[in-house]
Amino acid sequence: MRVSALVPSYRRPSDLDRCLQALANQSRPADQILVVARRGDDDTFDVITRWGMRLPVEAVEVNEPGQVRALNAGLQRCNGDVVAITDDDAAPRPEWLRRIAGHFASDPKIGGVGGRDWIYNDGVIELGDSAVVGCILWFGRVVGKHHRGVGPARDVDILKGANCSFRLDAIRNIGFDTRLRGAGAQVHNDMMICLAVRRAGWRLVYDPQVTVDHYLGKRHDSDQRQKLNQDATVDRAYNLRLALNEVRPAWRRMAAFFWQFAVGTVEAPGLIWVWRHRMRGKENISTAYRATLEGWRQAAGALKISTTRDLA
Repeated sequence: MRVSALVPSYRRPSDLDRCLQALANQSRPADQILVVARRGDDDTFDVITRWGMRLPVEAVEVNEPGQVRALNAGLQRCNGDVVAITDDDAAPRPEWLRRIAGHFASDPKIGGVGGRDWIYNDGVIELGDSAVVGCILWFGRVVGKHHRGVGPARDVDILKGANCSFRLDAIRNIGFDTRLRGAGAQVHNDMMICLAVRRAGWRLVYDPQVTVDHYLGKRHDSDQRQKLNQDATVDRAYNLRLALNEVRPAWRRMAAFFWQFAVGTVEAPGLIWVWRHRMRGKENISTAYRATLEGWRQAAGALKISTTRDLA
């Protein structure tokens, strides 16, 4: 079994250097390492060139922004049976690829494997455990918590983009959805592809022992962590609705739409989140709510157009 490692990177050369060092330390080496970088990002290409003298690293150049385009460009160059994906600000631990390959070898029905990313905030590791990871509850709440997962390996609905891998046969004809919006991270692209893989009949496995250290590098786009940006909030809500359209069966999909509208999350607030934050005197929640509704409205229009084309 050949394993390709795929790392999209943009203007974070120090982070990328640490990531490639971690890939060099793997107990089961990658057969191919692809780093996707944007044209003009000379510092990133310099890191790729330097590591190319020690590792089977290949540069993949893109000339448009967005993680989706970067990941799809990398997938086109993959020559492995499995592609293991991580972020440039993550550092896979030494057993990462060996454990990933072991899962895929154990069952031909496994289409994706992921694990825990140990998050560091300003150098301090974020602690906490969760037995419920990577699922969409029956009423529509999306539970991530991949960074806190404990327990045995188990089937899940979704994996996290910083630590995920796929059998090429499972995603070759799916790819990352180019309808997703955003100038950089294009939030929920990992949920979108995972639900599409599940819909195609493949298993997704989360193993807390498949681990990376995740240092949360700086984002160079409008979608900043812990900061409200109206355009980014619209894009995030738009992407979430497209992703939830992959939920099956239909009654669960409708429950998910209702839950997100009525309750939601702090990043895409529904009515209950708005009420809670107003009670605490947080005024910007109204801006986030309006942006979320606009994203959902635009996504509904896009889905309607898509359905009409499919029926034509």
